[in-house]
Amino acid sequence: MITKSYSSNISKKQILLLSIPVFFSNLAIPLTGIIDTGLMGNLGQTKFLAATSIATSVMTMIIWSFAFLRMGTVGIVAQLFGKSDYREISKTLLRNFLIAIVISIVIILVKPIIIDLTKNFFLTSTETQELIKTYISVRVLSVPAELIIYILVGFYLGIQKTNISSLFIILLSALNIVFSSFFVLSLNLNVFGVALGTLLANYIMAIIFILFTYNFIVKKFQIIPTFQKLISPSKILKLFFINFDIFVRTIILTFSFLWIAYLGSKLGEDFLAVNTILMQFIVLAAFFLDAYAFSTEGIVGYTIGRRNKKSFLLVTKNSIQLSFFTALIISILYLIFFKQIINIITDIDILRFISYKHAIWIIIIPPAASFCYQLDGIFIGASQTKEMRNAMMVSVASFIVISIYLAKYFGNHGLWLSVLLFMLLRSLTLNYFFNKILKKF
Repeated sequence: MITKSYSSNISKKQILLLSIPVFFSNLAIPLTGIIDTGLMGNLGQTKFLAATSIATSVMTMIIWSFAFLRMGTVGIVAQLFGKSDYREISKTLLRNFLIAIVISIVIILVKPIIIDLTKNFFLTSTETQELIKTYISVRVLSVPAELIIYILVGFYLGIQKTNISSLFIILLSALNIVFSSFFVLSLNLNVFGVALGTLLANYIMAIIFILFTYNFIVKKFQIIPTFQKLISPSKILKLFFINFDIFVRTIILTFSFLWIAYLGSKLGEDFLAVNTILMQFIVLAAFFLDAYAFSTEGIVGYTIGRRNKKSFLLVTKNSIQLSFFTALIISILYLIFFKQIINIITDIDILRFISYKHAIWIIIIPPAASFCYQLDGIFIGASQTKEMRNAMMVSVASFIVISIYLAKYFGNHGLWLSVLLFMLLRSLTLNYFFNKILKKF
């Protein structure tokens, strides 16, 4: 069986080394979004970019709402790994697979409802609505593969094999980019093309990922995953409460990003399109900084499994510092290259002009948001999901109220100011609950 141990002195270097593979995989994820945005932004008509913005926001809200399949897996697997309970780790994966399949079937069946709600929620032209319907109709079929990939990524993060999860995410994103580019540039399939590219890439990688993981468990854990004793009421109940808290927390968080798209659509399709472009910068920074959070999740769970408070406090301090200083570097790069990147993403002059006027928000948000990103990782590793849920409820409720006021009186700049305040609120509310984790030691 594999074993893993950490000294009490968990340094920034150790966290950085664990995070490097995650950097590349996390970079690949928003890169896919940037490529899709660029493909739509250079078709000469705003409707393609607006439709992709709304449709991807809706699908992201739905799929990310079940990100508990990754987050819950990380915390439980990491703590079981600290106890060397490898057989229970494999059963945790199988239980989550069953949950993912049930969820996927439900989502696919309610596709017509999703499309109707989206049409009624967003104020767009008839042409844009048809493009939204096209994207959702295709993308919804990729949900089973995407949720299974969530679980497998959580498994490898939990056992600190970040290089494996990162490699698969990079390959997934590369396939997505290749397929989408081919369908849009060669076959002129526009919105349908980017959705189809995502669908094919996810199923191909899900199949490869499952086969690889089965062989990994057999060879490294020296056990064969089985369905025997899979249905344990107490363990399923524990899994349910952990997953339900993260589900509520995540659906509220993803709604906040859908809310940004909604307020942007009320300001006009140009602002909706611009905010889509600007959000790519925020997502890029978030996924990059989340590398520290992802690698920390496994260590935090392991230290709790070993009841090593000194290691926990040290990894908390070092990871937060690393995240903040990396965010500063990202902001400097944005300051230097913002206009050049905007010009690549879109060739529409009005969208470029409006984007230039909002550069300040893209520059100052990453350092402010770095704290909440890292605290998320710490709370996930500790399986302190109830507190994550409560913190997010307070933050999002405050954000919605603030954003309505600021967008009304200060337009799109007011909307982006509310996004900045939202990130700060997330940090403050999580910090309030931090002592709950210390009680585990």
